[in-house]
Amino acid sequence: MKHLHISRSIVELGLGDYSMKGDPIINQFRLLKEIAGIFHNRKLLSEMSQETIAYSVQSWLPVAEGTPGGLFFGVSTIHPGKVGDEYFMTKGHFHAQSDRAEFYWGIQGNGMLILMDRDRNTWAEEVSPGSLHYIGGEIAHRLANTGDENLIVGACWPSDAGHDYEEIAANGFSARLVEVDGKPALVENKLK
Repeated sequence: MKHLHISRSIVELGLGDYSMKGDPIINQFRLLKEIAGIFHNRKLLSEMSQETIAYSVQSWLPVAEGTPGGLFFGVSTIHPGKVGDEYFMTKGHFHAQSDRAEFYWGIQGNGMLILMDRDRNTWAEEVSPGSLHYIGGEIAHRLANTGDENLIVGACWPSDAGHDYEEIAANGFSARLVEVDGKPALVENKLK
């Protein structure tokens, strides 16, 4: 930065859908075939198009990953859909620096933020436009879309938090979010 210089931000945020534009933006897409292990009904999943986009994530990492004291910003878009009675959802993770917290906020659509502590107690919070969610350290988290439009959720987390996807991939969450009588419900996970 130059002394007394005035410039524009290198990132622009669309206030309608929270899409981000700018050279440093990272765009990721998760296809059903990439997250197949998180769903209970593998037979039904195998009959679906494996190229279906389940969710996408845009991230802005303005400092190097692992930098203490920095912040990252992201937007997740979970598409509507189900595998049997189980809603499309994100992989879910703990933070690699497990004491790091995070904020989520609802932008569009309806869904659930599924949370699990280290004792494998699982609960969920409803996500809707304007809802604000604090995810404390030592809490695994994942998003599920329970509506019929895209669920868009903003996020802000410490740049040194990292992601631990392996623990969830190996052990799963202790409960699954499924549709029961037309409504979302948490049920014990019998798979893991």
